[in-house]
Amino acid sequence: MARRKRRQSESESGAQDLSNKTVKRKLEEKSTTTEKLADNDVTHDAIIPSPPPNVEVRRATFVVENASLRKGIVRKRWKILDSEEDADALKQKKDENNYRPGVVYQALRAIFDSKLNKAGMVGAVYVKTDNGVLFEIKPHVRIPRTCRRFCGVMLELLDKKCIRTKDTNEILMRVIAEPVTRHLPVNSRVVGLSYSSEKVVDIDDYVNSAGDELNLVFVVGELAHGKINEYTNDFISVSNYPLSAKGCIGLICESLEHKWKVF
Repeated sequence: MARRKRRQSESESGAQDLSNKTVKRKLEEKSTTTEKLADNDVTHDAIIPSPPPNVEVRRATFVVENASLRKGIVRKRWKILDSEEDADALKQKKDENNYRPGVVYQALRAIFDSKLNKAGMVGAVYVKTDNGVLFEIKPHVRIPRTCRRFCGVMLELLDKKCIRTKDTNEILMRVIAEPVTRHLPVNSRVVGLSYSSEKVVDIDDYVNSAGDELNLVFVVGELAHGKINEYTNDFISVSNYPLSAKGCIGLICESLEHKWKVF
């Protein structure tokens, strides 16, 4: 009798353990699925900018020029072409710099992940591709965490011309009409940045000298040798050495954070 009860107890204990493991596995699978969806969803966990209390809100605008976001067909499907992933498909192309979406991705991450943006002090972000498409990304958008997912979002944007939230239908990204100057705030000071400029400045001194009544707009070329001066009020270089767009934007954001006391 005692042996039978012990067997029954062990059987019930084993069934309970199996049930617990099954529940745990399902929870883990659900969590993994949720994480994958979150990473792939540009609207998930968006930053809601809120300026520090008792501080007058000032905002900077960024324009990323010459972004290499070109569509093409690889293995019978459309995608944003990448010289690293699609080397075989791009063998006949002359300039691989035209197929580097990772550069604009890193530049945008530098803006959207900055303390400046999290404090609500980025007013607008515009991107112009190297084949003439101009689009806007709202500052509260969460940029995908990987370049591949970013390229998927860019492909959708270029096809549909607009990306909205699923619940509120709010516009997150949209293709807009040129020129970009028609979308800039009034009383703007448009500053182009390029290594090719002969005017080398200390970026901290430069932004501190700008009056608070001005709306600062920074135009950065995707490539270090790019030249941006068509519609700028000033054309500067922030280093004697060529910097990536990401590095250049990082210096700008840090200087503005110091100027506007964002810690």
